[in-house]
Amino acid sequence: MTVVVLVVVVGCLGYVAAAGQLLRRGDRWPHRRDAAFCAGGAALITALVAPWEGWPPFTGHMATHLGIGMLAPLLFVLGRPVTLALRALPVGPRRRLLSCVRSRPAALLVWPPLAALMHVAGLWAVYRTPLLAAAHHRPWLHTLIAVHLLASGVLFAFAVLALDPLRHRAGFALRGGALLAAAAGHGILAKSLYATGPPGISYTTADLHLASYVMYYGGDVVGIALALVLGHQWYAAEGRALARARRAPDAETSTLRGTAA
Repeated sequence: MTVVVLVVVVGCLGYVAAAGQLLRRGDRWPHRRDAAFCAGGAALITALVAPWEGWPPFTGHMATHLGIGMLAPLLFVLGRPVTLALRALPVGPRRRLLSCVRSRPAALLVWPPLAALMHVAGLWAVYRTPLLAAAHHRPWLHTLIAVHLLASGVLFAFAVLALDPLRHRAGFALRGGALLAAAAGHGILAKSLYATGPPGISYTTADLHLASYVMYYGGDVVGIALALVLGHQWYAAEGRALARARRAPDAETSTLRGTAA
């Protein structure tokens, strides 16, 4: 656990150092992105090291799941780390990173429907198969599940928000549809856990109910945050399109006047 915390701290420090490099050379980099990325690191560390032992066992596990798989990924993606790396790295590494980000395999992984499927299907596999029970006796499997939750959460937020450079940015309708589908799958899973716990593990009824509330409403909060960012992007894009449409007649009129003169 100490190694993981150290890696997260070093990653946040590296991010802040890269942002400072941009500012020193006169480039613009909003501080809200630094705050978002570092908040993501804090959320991840909190989820891993907080004293959840004092909570009911399944409820504490679910709080950890929300921090690792939903809140931290959203905050990391809002920090736009790929954009920062592309602007801060030297030319050679920058070209290699850009070719990787815009490759066909990367484009497939962040295609919104597939990213949503991997995110939600992974959760169903954890909570509706004996996988979680097996992880209680195998630390390496528990670590693998946590890594999957984080990676799939980052890919999903990356695909829905599309803030960093992509080979092909999906339209707002496809991204919004993927977000709605993922939210529905997450909500149905939370409701099912209210009635029946994961196979192979016995939790008290009160613990199951509280954990399902945490999963359902916590997922809603993160989903609404994603929807708000996506809605802001759509509103800004429509505003730019309207401004271009208004400028076009003015440009055409100026051209006609110049021709007549």
